[in-house]
Amino acid sequence: MTGLATPRGQRELVGDIISQFRSAFGELRCIGSQRLVQRGVSQGHLHLVSMLERHGGMPMSRIADVLDVSLSAATGIVDRMEERGLIERARLADDRRVVLVRVTEQGRRMLEELEVLRSEVLRSILGRLSPERLQALSETVDDLRIAVERAMEEEPGLFDHHHPSDREPAHRAHQPRTEGTA
Repeated sequence: MTGLATPRGQRELVGDIISQFRSAFGELRCIGSQRLVQRGVSQGHLHLVSMLERHGGMPMSRIADVLDVSLSAATGIVDRMEERGLIERARLADDRRVVLVRVTEQGRRMLEELEVLRSEVLRSILGRLSPERLQALSETVDDLRIAVERAMEEEPGLFDHHHPSDREPAHRAHQPRTEGTA
């Protein structure tokens, strides 16, 4: 019988795996950060563009909440990102007081370029594994994906977030229009 049969053995193994994930993904994050800096984009900017792309347009107040900054700080961040062409402000057609921030085509292109770079790095790394190890890793990653899905079902509060496909936020039901358009 191995040490994994005991709760302590399993806890230690889980701790080791978490440590390995942090180490590996920390390195990948550093590589990505360096490429972002070369493009003049901060991690915070990437986070906001990614979030807007995944969840759709958001009002400034929600952005401030998500970034955990004041409304004036969020406005400054959005101003800088808008100047770079990554995001834009749009008003709701039926309530012009509501300003939504959404990703532009340039912001989407930036995300796509970063995904290509990430894929290239991962291909280079995974290319160093034998076919047998790749197959084992593929099965393990699939097991992990299934475990994530189960955890989300069993502990929804732990993973409290929604994608537009899960439920349409109220502001997505409205069609925003860009300022100056009829």
